[in-house]
Amino acid sequence: MPTARARQLRNAMTPPEVRLWARLKRLRVRGFHIRRQAPFRSYYLDFVCFDRRVVIEVDGGQHSDDVQAAHDATRDRVLRREGFRVLRFWNNMVMHDTDGVMDAIVLTLEAAPSMRSGD
Repeated sequence: MPTARARQLRNAMTPPEVRLWARLKRLRVRGFHIRRQAPFRSYYLDFVCFDRRVVIEVDGGQHSDDVQAAHDATRDRVLRREGFRVLRFWNNMVMHDTDGVMDAIVLTLEAAPSMRSGD
């Protein structure tokens, strides 16, 4: 069932997610394999590079709600315990400073060690 839900989420991406995905998928030529709406444990990660253990989340206004913010904090702690670095960007950052968001993502990916053997 997680695959079906992930497929639904991929088909219903928000405009900021679509904008960021258009840029993230180009990173493959640099050796970074990014997946979108990937299931992990009981979560769906907006974008993730499993090899570098980097999660990228794009947050809308609902994430400023106290209940949602608490949920996000718990989720981030779980992901950090699993060895992930979590990057969060607000929708308006993605839409109005895509280059800056991408710079932060690329710097993080480049700094993270590869989990592939021999790299």
